[in-house]
Amino acid sequence: MPFWSQPFDADTTLKDPKRKFRFTVQFQGIGGNAQGGALLWYAKQCKKPSFTIQETEHKYLNHSFYYPSSLKWETIDITVVDPVDPDVAATVSDIVVQSGYAPPTDPNSLSTMSKAKGVGALGTVLITQIDADGNPLEKWTLWNAWIKQVQYGDLAYGDDELTELTITLIYDWARLDTTNDSSALAGGGKEFFKI
Repeated sequence: MPFWSQPFDADTTLKDPKRKFRFTVQFQGIGGNAQGGALLWYAKQCKKPSFTIQETEHKYLNHSFYYPSSLKWETIDITVVDPVDPDVAATVSDIVVQSGYAPPTDPNSLSTMSKAKGVGALGTVLITQIDADGNPLEKWTLWNAWIKQVQYGDLAYGDDELTELTITLIYDWARLDTTNDSSALAGGGKEFFKI
């Protein structure tokens, strides 16, 4: 019997494991709701942040020694369906325009994209994994995120699936906040993994 389906003792409450389909994505720079941003209910798939710790190699005679170097956060992909209202394709295109992109119309078209404009147009990105009651279990905050790539999807006569877009985000770092105080690390804590 799985460890989460039966209490170990009378004082232990049953808890579901984290489930992949229980999540929300929020861009605080677009739209607006009570939480201060657009809740992307049409997000279909989302990668969680991930990182790679790079290494520095030191050679001594015929030996190699490796030391941890810098930490690099990897890009994430968010796949969303494209409803008619709100029009996600138009919204994403507006974000790119607000980031500074404008097709040149004459030799005096000198505006360019910038990180400040891109981060400001998108706002803070929140990825929240929730439980069966909609309560947050973990919340990822992407700092200084901006759109790196947009794929507007494919069209096909023989396919009746919903139209999807894939948005690739790049960011400087991410922070994970949890509500769980039973971390396996010594001391536990509400925010046991903060980078």
